[in-house]
Amino acid sequence: MTAFPGVGDAVPDIALETPEGGRVKPSDFAGEKLVIFFYPKDDTPGCTTENKDFSALKADFAAAGTKLLGVSKDPAKKHARFIAKHDLTAPLASDAEEGGLSDALGVWAEKQMYGKTYMGMVRATYLIDADGKIARIWDKVKVKGHAEEVLAAAQAL
Repeated sequence: MTAFPGVGDAVPDIALETPEGGRVKPSDFAGEKLVIFFYPKDDTPGCTTENKDFSALKADFAAAGTKLLGVSKDPAKKHARFIAKHDLTAPLASDAEEGGLSDALGVWAEKQMYGKTYMGMVRATYLIDADGKIARIWDKVKVKGHAEEVLAAAQAL
């Protein structure tokens, strides 16, 4: 089994595509805390709720010196429509490439539903400290209350 980065390790510095057509990578946030929340798919109920929750708390995260970045394998253009449809303010990025950040962290993984096995994004959140090290990991996240819990951890960091 592959060992993935854990608490205390540097977050892999792999570029992601933004809805505006640019690129963003964890090192772009050097000197700041960063929350990277991975979610399965734009415009599905749980993912929409999670994105709205993080967006609603964006100013509180900013006050805690923490940036946000939501990541899924959806194409950047789909992210742009998702942002516009739900007035999201938490920035999103696409990890559509093979060997991307979600692969490096082990959150693009084998999942099962209705007896079928498939590859999918595990809902997980990473709190990265100002030095680019993983400070906390939430794995297999339950959406309700999650953004608030992450905010509390960012404020305490």
